Amino acid sequence: MNPYTEQKFNIPELKGISKKQIEEHLKLYAGYVKHTNLIWTKLQEMMQDSEKNAYALGEVLRRLGFEFDGMRNHEYYFSSLEGGSTAVSDGAFKKQIEKQFGSFDGWLNMFKAIAMTRGIGWAILYYDPKTKQLLNAWIDEQHLGQLNGLPMVLGIDMWEHSYLGDYVASEKKKYVEAFFANINWSVIEENFKVAAR
Repeated sequence: MNPYTEQKFNIPELKGISKKQIEEHLKLYAGYVKHTNLIWTKLQEMMQDSEKNAYALGEVLRRLGFEFDGMRNHEYYFSSLEGGSTAVSDGAFKKQIEKQFGSFDGWLNMFKAIAMTRGIGWAILYYDPKTKQLLNAWIDEQHLGQLNGLPMVLGIDMWEHSYLGDYVASEKKKYVEAFFANINWSVIEENFKVAAR
């Protein structure tokens, strides 16, 4: 199996999210890539004697979802900040949002409210190709509650590691506002187009 490689992101100076915060956050992302590869390597070794290693295999497999989803979630997160902030275009993504939620601002307020869920995790916007609908969701940790088989369009990391370098815990809402002020919506439009194919 080919190892996963750490992606490099072209993230400009952001408003309300410091360069130091992004640098530290990227180190955590690198850890998810490293540990995803480590788990795959260990699984291949352990499968040589799956009967002997049955219990350990089960435990390592349980850990895989956390590390792999942590890697993928962060790739969507950081890619949405690449290239600098842009306005939302009147493209297919915005039209779908308006069709489903009435208005872009109404959806955005709902999504921000989901991001304020107590605990650690992610607010994620998925696309369901079967129903041709966007779905807002809260994911505990990196993996608990992921919507099976649905492509991700947008995600905001709500673990404290994503904002405590710039904000105290009680200022989580300021971080959410800063994240959305820095999104490159053309990336989100492209994510939607790929998901809706």
